[in-house]
Amino acid sequence: MIDEYTTINSVGEGFYSEKRSKFLAFAHHVTSKDEVKVLLKSYQEKYFDARHVCYAYILGPEQKDFRAVDNGEPSSTAGKPIMGQILSHGLTDVVVYVIRYYGGVNLGTGGLIRAYRTAADDALNHSVTVVKQVEEFIVWHFTYPMINAVMHIVKEMNLRIVSQDFDTDCSIKLAVRKSDAEILRRRLSNLSFE
Repeated sequence: MIDEYTTINSVGEGFYSEKRSKFLAFAHHVTSKDEVKVLLKSYQEKYFDARHVCYAYILGPEQKDFRAVDNGEPSSTAGKPIMGQILSHGLTDVVVYVIRYYGGVNLGTGGLIRAYRTAADDALNHSVTVVKQVEEFIVWHFTYPMINAVMHIVKEMNLRIVSQDFDTDCSIKLAVRKSDAEILRRRLSNLSFE
């Protein structure tokens, strides 16, 4: 079971230049395709005079949602090398955009691959990486006299309280590391029998 993953928590910037072509790279933490689209639009607007805005992203702890876009460059010369760098850094929930200003000299397939790979790598090297836990959310309903026992489990297991309601009927929403979810359910269930 995957219960932790590595991502970035800062915007990383990179740069590469070859034969007067300039490659500006930007790495971002993202959690959805919508975020990828919003950032893409902003880069397309900001660098409207650039020849290409290529990118790749990987989403989710299992890295099942991904895409590589060449944006007019020859097939697999931009998006795939960018994606390769995200993978080689062992990251997910990351998008890297590489903006190319054409310098008037063709770089060839190998030159393009090297340029996009190097720019993406530079941006990722200038990002701060963090290890995050895959969390599961558990909502638990209980009676008011059980509050101390519930809070004892929260403290002991170092759980994050997402929301809580301590009224006549109490409820609490907890974020727990995925691998510990079943243990938490069992411990909370056992409170009813104490």
